[in-house]
Amino acid sequence: MTKKDSDRLVSVRDAAAALGCSVATVWRGVASGTLPQPIRIGGMTRWSASEIAAFIESAKANREAA
Repeated sequence: MTKKDSDRLVSVRDAAAALGCSVATVWRGVASGTLPQPIRIGGMTRWSASEIAAFIESAKANREAA
């Protein structure tokens, strides 16, 4: 992911696609504190693409450490 891409804000559908899960699973992850909180701008709810990427990298590192 380039610097430009990492600064993007993505929708819940895009976040779910990046994680390979459903939209409902993203919301459950947010509610449980597993996934980062979204950014709310006006009526929009978005996630930082870099935070989603960091979450994925962290999960990979935890998998390798186990």
